[in-house]
Amino acid sequence: MKKVFNEISPDKILVTGGAGFIGSNFVHWVVDRHPETHITVLDALTYAGKRENLSGISADRLRFVHGDICDEGLLDELVPDVDAIVHFAAESHNDNSIADPAPFVRTNVMGTFCLLEAARKHRKRFHHISTDEVYGDLALDDPHRFTEETPYRPSSPYSSSKAASDMLVRAWCRTYGVEATISNCSNNYGPRQHVEKFIPRQITNLLCGNRPKLYGDGLNVRDWIHVDDHSSAVWTILTKGRIGETYLIGADGERSNRDVVRAILGAFGESEDDFEWVRDRPGHDRRYAIDSSKLQNELGWRPCYTDFSRGLQETIEWYKTNKDWWFADKDGVEARYNSMGQ
Repeated sequence: MKKVFNEISPDKILVTGGAGFIGSNFVHWVVDRHPETHITVLDALTYAGKRENLSGISADRLRFVHGDICDEGLLDELVPDVDAIVHFAAESHNDNSIADPAPFVRTNVMGTFCLLEAARKHRKRFHHISTDEVYGDLALDDPHRFTEETPYRPSSPYSSSKAASDMLVRAWCRTYGVEATISNCSNNYGPRQHVEKFIPRQITNLLCGNRPKLYGDGLNVRDWIHVDDHSSAVWTILTKGRIGETYLIGADGERSNRDVVRAILGAFGESEDDFEWVRDRPGHDRRYAIDSSKLQNELGWRPCYTDFSRGLQETIEWYKTNKDWWFADKDGVEARYNSMGQ
């Protein structure tokens, strides 16, 4: 199948999972930079999605719909009125997927199937947000990074469900002609991220007077990207990307978990070794690393947050000034981790 550019300037988009961490930051990014675009957010408001994540956006720019992406009738009401679907909605926490994989299969696989069918029925552009975890992991001393040609090797129920959803998107594009693109992004950080995730967990531990926690030997490497850079990349792919193509999103942000914890401690003025070792996560992938040269060379995208310390400091300040946003969730998260020895 010939893959062609088909640039669009959407007046109306449907953002699934738009009340979650990455989705809500994308919504704010679009509202701030593209005043001509109206956004409908569809979100089930599970524990990781918060309606207040969209506060401050005027009603003439945003319509919020509380609903399920597996609700075909609801999709038939919403999809005809938009130009494109941007699909963020997903269950995304590895530890939770190990404890109970069923919601991950339902949301990430069946939810994507329902959205693809709606996009096919109503002939709408479709962009699917995926993860670098579908590629498995790399050795710490491996000089290579993930590219769009890297074979899939998912290692958890979460990453397996995302790999399955990626394959559905490719099939619907090739078999049914759905105008779809896919992006696989590295680990995000920034405001509005649930306190169960690695960076906000360590930040909020310190804000609560507790020591940060470090899994295993702390040498596991993640390729960090600020959520605003992810948002700008998604918009670039949605509006300029070649139909049927996959683009990897990364900002050359490889850092070990130990280095990230030390950077957080340093930003708080604490000793960089004042953390607590805890039991490693089951099936903990060793290293992720993204080669985003295709996105940069083909579509001209560039990250803005090339200084990790700047992005980290801004993130810390957000959690300091928005304690009401995260405090109610903190005790429950820590109780769950403590029960797992983490």
